[in-house]
This record gives sequence, C-alpha cells and structure tokens, in this order.
Amino acid sequence: MATTADFKNGMCIEYNNDLYTIVQFQHVKPGKGAAFVRTKLRNVKNGRVLENTFNAGVKVNVARIERRPHQFLYSDDMGYNFMNNETFEQVSIPVDLINCPELLKEGQNVEMVFHADTESVLYAELPPSVVMEVIYTEPGLRGDTSSSTALKPATVETNAEIMVPLFVNQGDKIKINTEDKSYVERVK
Repeated sequence: MATTADFKNGMCIEYNNDLYTIVQFQHVKPGKGAAFVRTKLRNVKNGRVLENTFNAGVKVNVARIERRPHQFLYSDDMGYNFMNNETFEQVSIPVDLINCPELLKEGQNVEMVFHADTESVLYAELPPSVVMEVIYTEPGLRGDTSSSTALKPATVETNAEIMVPLFVNQGDKIKINTEDKSYVERVK
C-alpha cells in the first residue's frame, strides 16, 4: 500500500480493478479546502489515458511489475515468440501486447513487462528508436516540393511503410521512432 504522497511517474497502481501507470501527477493545495492530487493514468492493457483526481493521503495498491530483456525470435499463427536473454526460456504473446509490431525484426531486443504477482506478460516494449534499411522508395526529384517538409512513402526491411524526406534513397539506413513510426534521421 502506498499513499498519494508516494506517487512517481511510471509507478504502476491498481485502480478500478485494472492496472494503470502514472504518466503525470500534480499535488494541488488550494487556498480553501483539502489538498488533492491530479493525475493522468495510462491503462496498461489497452493504452487509454484517463485523468483522475485523488484526495491527498488516499491509499492505493501498488502493482509490482518487472522488466526483463527478451529477444524476438519469430512470429507464427500462435503469436510472437520471444526468448528470455538470461534464462533462455521462450514466451509467446499475442500481437496486441506489442507497442509497434511492424518494426520488429528477428534478433531484436525488447523489454517485456511482467506482472510480478501473476507472472503474466503485460506488454512488450521496443527501444525508443530502431535502425532499418529502406528496401523500396520512389526516387525524389529536385524541385518536387513547395515546402521544406515534403515526404514520400518508403518500405523498410520489415515491410512497414514509413513516411521519409525526399532525399532518402533505396538502400539507406534510417532511424525510426517506435512511438509513432516517424522518421528521425539517416544513419551512416
């Protein structure tokens, strides 16, 4: 058990019979009335964000979660298969528990988040950015743009389609943000 004074960003709590991580919180002491804590909570299972206000000093159950390094092996009709890097134990999870499965390639390391009490997988998290090779894109022509932010579609090695600037060519390696599948930079 913890109180609202123990809140930290990233803390996982049980609320309304579900698991939520604290995205943001703010202690508020109005001039008149009791203090309270304004929070933004992200549902661990579906990713929805909700805003909630707790009275100061309210007790909440803290959920123990563990992050373990895993390596992506392959995907089949049963799900995505990962191997624990320390125990070499294999785990299969459904695609909806992975934050950006279209950017996942064989041999890539991910963080698997487990609920420590039930030993169940909550979700798999890719690194903040990944480097991929562009396998197909149309050539960008000089003078093709009326603004400086012209983009074109490009297919990367996992067959995901990413919007990239006109100067990116086939065979280039690019860094991609896994949060929103956006182009970050070209890698040498």
